[in-house]
Amino acid sequence: MSPLYSLEEILDIVNTQIKGIRFTQKPASLFEPINYILSLGGKRIRPALALMACNLYRNNIAAAIPVAMGVEVFHNFTLLHDDLMDRADQRRGKPTVHVKWSDNTAILSGDAMLIEAYKEICKVDRRYLEPVLNLFSVTASEICCGQQYDMEFEKRMDVTIPEYLEMIRLKTAVLLGCALKEGAMVAGAFEDDMKLLYDFGINMGLAFQLKDDLLDVYGNPETFGKKTGGDILCNKKTFLLINALADPTAKDELYSWIEKKEFDEAEKIAAVTAIYDRLGLRAKSEELIREYYDKSVACLGKVSVSDDRKEVLFALAEDLINRNV
Repeated sequence: MSPLYSLEEILDIVNTQIKGIRFTQKPASLFEPINYILSLGGKRIRPALALMACNLYRNNIAAAIPVAMGVEVFHNFTLLHDDLMDRADQRRGKPTVHVKWSDNTAILSGDAMLIEAYKEICKVDRRYLEPVLNLFSVTASEICCGQQYDMEFEKRMDVTIPEYLEMIRLKTAVLLGCALKEGAMVAGAFEDDMKLLYDFGINMGLAFQLKDDLLDVYGNPETFGKKTGGDILCNKKTFLLINALADPTAKDELYSWIEKKEFDEAEKIAAVTAIYDRLGLRAKSEELIREYYDKSVACLGKVSVSDDRKEVLFALAEDLINRNV
C-alpha cells in the first residue's frame, strides 16, 4: 500500500495549504494580524499529525486537509491570546500581535481566528462532520481550561506535580491527540485505533510540553524562536519550579526572587537557573520526558497497521523529544 508520505512531503503539503489561506475580508485591520501570525511559520506539528494519521489508512490524504487546517488555525489563535496574557514580546523571533498592533487587536483578531478554525473544520466529509466537530469542540474547551489553570498557578505557591501535568495535558496534549484521532477518523479507521492514536498524541504532547518548558530555560534563543527565561521571569509553575519550591534548601531563595517587583532580568534568570542546576532538575525533567515518550510509542506500536507505515510517526515523536530548538 503506497504512497506513504515522508514528513518533509507532509510538511510541504501543510505549508502549501496554509499559504493558500489568505484572509482578505474587511476591515483589513481585523484580518491582517491573522495573516501575519500564520505567516510566521512554526513546526506545523499538529496539522502534520492529522495528515500522517490519515495516511496510515489511505493513499489519498485530502480528506484530512480540513482537519489539519482547522487544527493549525486554532492552535495559532491560542498562541495569539496566550502571548497577550503572558505579555510575551516575541513569537518565532518576530513581534507578537499585541506588540505589533495592540492588545485589543490581539483579542478581536484572535476571536475571528477561532471562528475561521471552525469554518475550516466544517469542510470535512459530512459522514464524519458530527464526531469531528464534537471532538474539536471538547478539545477547544479543554484547552481553555488548561490556560485558566496555567494563569491561576502563577498566583499559587502550592501547585503540585500532578496538577501541573493535568494542566499541560489540557493546554497542549489534547490538541495533538485530537489532530491524530480526527485524521484517522476521516480515513475510516477502527475505533480502537483511533483511541490508541489519541493516547499516542496525549503522551507525546506531555513529553513535548515538558521539553518546551526545559528549553525555555536551557534552549538557544536564536533557534528557540523566543527569549529564554520567560517562564522564570513570570514565575510560571513549570515542572522545574514546582520541584525547586519543594526543596527546603532552595525555597527561601526562590521566594525572595518571586516576591521581588523590581529586579534585573538577567540576574533573576541566572540565579533561578543556578538553583535548578544545583538540584539536578534538568536531568529529572529529561527522565520524565523519556517516560512519556516511551508510553507514546507503546500506544503507536499497537495501532493495527504495518510498522513501515508508522515509521514516520515514530521518527517524529523521537525528533520532538530530542530537539534542542
